[in-house]
Amino acid sequence: MPDPMNYQSDTSSLLALAAELAPRSGYNATSLPNVRILRSETILEDVPVLYRPGAVFVLQGFKQGFLNGEIYRYDAEHYLAVSVPVPFRMASQASPDQPLLAIYFDFDLHLAAEIATTLNGQAGHDERMQARSLISSRMAPTMTDVLQRLLHALHHPQELTILGPGLLRELHYRILVGPQGGSLMAALRRSDTTDRIVQSLTLIRERYKEGLSVPELAVTAGMSIPSYHVGFKRLTGNTPIQYLKALRLHEARLMIARREGTLATIALEVGYASPAQFSRDFKRHFHRTPTEEAHWMREHLGELTQV
Repeated sequence: MPDPMNYQSDTSSLLALAAELAPRSGYNATSLPNVRILRSETILEDVPVLYRPGAVFVLQGFKQGFLNGEIYRYDAEHYLAVSVPVPFRMASQASPDQPLLAIYFDFDLHLAAEIATTLNGQAGHDERMQARSLISSRMAPTMTDVLQRLLHALHHPQELTILGPGLLRELHYRILVGPQGGSLMAALRRSDTTDRIVQSLTLIRERYKEGLSVPELAVTAGMSIPSYHVGFKRLTGNTPIQYLKALRLHEARLMIARREGTLATIALEVGYASPAQFSRDFKRHFHRTPTEEAHWMREHLGELTQV
């Protein structure tokens, strides 16, 4: 049995290491391009988010994700793993006295797929598990240990140079063999249907500015429209049209916050023919006007190149 006192000690050490690496509110870059640390002192409710494939480890504070009627908890005792980028809603608890501190870790998808393939067929591995986009899993001592060693290495450049690649590989491995790693590996390993939907997500990402239609996407995926619809929603929790609209709005949100053009120009850039319709959809999705949302992002998220 793990010693509760040791767990508390490990948690305190993790917090101290992370806090030093995240001195300001918002996302703080680290020496590893796929590791960011978020500091937040604000209570958030019903915030639309679109995470990259990877994992989020909340060391202090509390987060919940909401997708398709399910609640995903990620806090000091649970982490969130993301197999494919999906839009969902999020709420979090934090305060100036106890700021939320969270490690955002982006998968190296080639490495994750390599590890998933190696694990495929191993004893105890269930290939019948259904692929899922979001997975909440309980933290284990082995996960806490690798995170502590990774944060420690981030404080020591020489150590990071020598040990960093191995620590990142171990972190991928720990996530993939976690309590619900089978569902995550099913998405990364890709059955026939999952592979077609993931390829379709890649196509949407590459061509979201165009006038894509569901029949066109289904044909490209080699699926009937009903089968495509069912498979898409099962994996992402969204219909194809909902997903495409959310992707456009999230891309526009970043462009507006980075001041990359006028509202009308950005609306056209992300695929909207009507700036007025874009503004209506934006406020419906984010509950703020584009200008209000840009101000909020700069105030709460910090370095926007890291979002």
